[in-house]
Amino acid sequence: MPPSQLSSGDVIADRRADYAKMLAESGEPASAAELMEQALELVPRWAAGWFTLATYREKAGDVAGAIAALNEVLTLDAGDVFGARLKLAVLGGTEQPDRPPSLYVERLFDDYADRFETSLVEKLGYSVPGKLAALIAETADILKHFRLAVDLGCGTGLLGPEIRGRVDRLEGYDLSKGMLARAAEKNVYDHLGQADLSLAPDLSGVFDAGMASGRADLITAADVLMYLGNLQGVMVIVRELSADGAVFAFSVEDAQQQAEGYVLRDSLRFAHSEAYVREILADHGFAVQDLARSVIRMDAGKPVHGILFITRKSA
Repeated sequence: MPPSQLSSGDVIADRRADYAKMLAESGEPASAAELMEQALELVPRWAAGWFTLATYREKAGDVAGAIAALNEVLTLDAGDVFGARLKLAVLGGTEQPDRPPSLYVERLFDDYADRFETSLVEKLGYSVPGKLAALIAETADILKHFRLAVDLGCGTGLLGPEIRGRVDRLEGYDLSKGMLARAAEKNVYDHLGQADLSLAPDLSGVFDAGMASGRADLITAADVLMYLGNLQGVMVIVRELSADGAVFAFSVEDAQQQAEGYVLRDSLRFAHSEAYVREILADHGFAVQDLARSVIRMDAGKPVHGILFITRKSA
């Protein structure tokens, strides 16, 4: 649920927040911010209200005011469920983090689960699952059939149907229970589980319920790594999952000329450079077999460029 829809618990404050939202939607963010300030005078510990105020102030051109409001959010919400620290970094109010808070990502996709496929595929032209599956199939010097595949960040299961025909067993993991519920409806996964790829392997959930290390000969991560900045941690999980010679197929948003490593964009997603990804892969014993650059979706009417990688773990 967007912060603007979360109640303060005070009827008058909520009413002022509703009016503020109407003003913002009518193109009057400065007036909306003023009304939100009045609401927050009644409920000064309303974290969602402060985040909404930051949004209005930013749209009104008051960056310093937006930063101040976001700092209030962090004071009230230690878990950072709204991703305030990410937004602060984008606005120049703090250093770039190496990953988003897990609570933020989980809540984001739980709220998004019911409309995810309609929004992403039909409206934004999301195309990574089909393109990644095709690239796996087209790479001539790797296996054409796999014993066990692990789909990391499986979401609603868009990649599952694309690769199901070439795997004996298919596991899917995601941080969002809402997404996992949608994936289960597709009936293509043999096992689904909740996992946090920002944690160490033994805490991530990928090895819960007696799931063995080295069990996968195909690992996929379609449109997942853009929610992680530093990829060292997730590569430890991938390496632990991988059998010798396993294929790791994944996508990243292409940083292009923006960064040599990774950069946090206004979308609050990370983009990675090809050189950085290659370096991380090499650190963990993976060699690039093939890659393709492509537009992976639209965002605010503009194309988002990505890189699709097919890599293989050394035997």
